[in-house]
Amino acid sequence: MLREPVSSVVDPTAGGMSGNTGRYEKRLSDLAGLYADEAAFKEQLFSTADPVVYDVEDFKPGTQGGDLIYGVTRMNPGRIGNEFFLTRGHIHAKADRPEIYYGQSGHGLMQLESPEGETRIVEIKPLTICYVPPFWIHRSVNIGTEDLVMVFVYPSDSGQDYGIIEASNGMRHRVTAAADGGWSLVENTAYEPRSADSARTIMKTYA
Repeated sequence: MLREPVSSVVDPTAGGMSGNTGRYEKRLSDLAGLYADEAAFKEQLFSTADPVVYDVEDFKPGTQGGDLIYGVTRMNPGRIGNEFFLTRGHIHAKADRPEIYYGQSGHGLMQLESPEGETRIVEIKPLTICYVPPFWIHRSVNIGTEDLVMVFVYPSDSGQDYGIIEASNGMRHRVTAAADGGWSLVENTAYEPRSADSARTIMKTYA
């Protein structure tokens, strides 16, 4: 049975879209353990009444292979200590599934990490398309002073694995504010590299 075509209108200012079938938000408390400065995290958590860090609206036609999920992520600007607001990050449960991000407003980064621990950074501004290849762990970071709004698209059967970052005590690098007003990468001293066997398991092809 053929599905009916669908259209959604994106609001690059508010960060939402019409026709969404779902919405969720992540507050600062949902990101516990992701930042190096635990004292700064707790101070901001209790002094700002647990603010929303990012929210997502999406359209999910189903979970069958060959279809697509799309949506909009809106991230607030902010920092914990010298680290910028970020998303939890994930790899796809079917790790050979890619993803596309398309910048609408704001200034951010896509932080990517290979199973072996290599880091790549893609800068995202309005009209920037970021291709996240299969097998890459990825998270978004808002390095600007305004909301970061991005459209995303990924295969419906991808799924998300958030535990891979937790198991390594975070990603290998942290994105921090630089003295010149920009950003820099610093080593995450708590990072636990994945074993060669674990990396090979992630890299196997899924049906």
